[in-house]
Amino acid sequence: MNRASGTGLAAPVLSVAPVVIPAPARTVDLELRVSAPVTGSSRPLVLFSHNHGPSNLSSWRGYDPLVEILAACGFVIVQPTHLDSLALGLREADAAEAPLYWRSRATDLSFVIDNLDAVEAAVPTLSGRVDRARIAVVGHSAGGHTASLLLGRRLNDPTDGSIVDLSDRRVRAGAILSGLGRGGDALSEYAREKYPVLQTSDFSTMTTPALVVAGDQDCGPLNVVGASWHRDSYTLSPAPKALLTVFGGEHSLGGIVGFGAAETTDEDLGRVSAVGAMVGAYLRTALGVDGDAWSRARRELESSPTPPGSVIDK
Repeated sequence: MNRASGTGLAAPVLSVAPVVIPAPARTVDLELRVSAPVTGSSRPLVLFSHNHGPSNLSSWRGYDPLVEILAACGFVIVQPTHLDSLALGLREADAAEAPLYWRSRATDLSFVIDNLDAVEAAVPTLSGRVDRARIAVVGHSAGGHTASLLLGRRLNDPTDGSIVDLSDRRVRAGAILSGLGRGGDALSEYAREKYPVLQTSDFSTMTTPALVVAGDQDCGPLNVVGASWHRDSYTLSPAPKALLTVFGGEHSLGGIVGFGAAETTDEDLGRVSAVGAMVGAYLRTALGVDGDAWSRARRELESSPTPPGSVIDK
């Protein structure tokens, strides 16, 4: 599958970084990278949440392979650097949310929507070209957890047990890549001790349409049930949802963070291209840009002599 599979698009892309948005309530101002097609109007917006990974690419600096595909499919991509990024050096800070900063990760994305005027003004030729009625969220790993919160997933605050709802009705669709699954006895002892916020999770409230992407070889240290844990965002949430299982895919799904990155254990250009094409096609259909993009992409995937994955939906 090529990078524009299911879309018929492969637009030249402009990327600008860092874009700095003043955020007085935050420890530091919010740094972004913005990538967009060079031309065209009414471009849908994708908010992208990075992982909690072991390199500085866990920030606006990463995910070039995936962002290039999504922007070429016609989206404006905004990548904030969350407070847990190694690039900021705040993971070991004496802060209530450290090291994951799970709440501020979600509020970062809503803050971007609140400040789209400033984002557009900071990027040459972008002003007036963003379709603010068509907004999606995409996240990888811990970023998938962040995306799921905006899509409606709820959890209990580990400090006081209160139910936390960080959903944003302005977000119309999403994609969760190698996302984090249920808590309870599915978690490893390491996860329970290091990231107590993961102990509770309610997917039943995650009603916004979403594509869940999971590698069938993604067996990491946070859970004790294996690769199926990364499908929980699909399995435990209500329709409408779709699930793309990536054959041979490990946690970085072929290298979406970056080829040669510390996070990439299964580098495969074709795998990344397939993931990007399927995410782009799903979002174009879910946001009402191209009603046939997702069905075309599925037909191409399923008709391949050696398909890189399989799709089911509900």
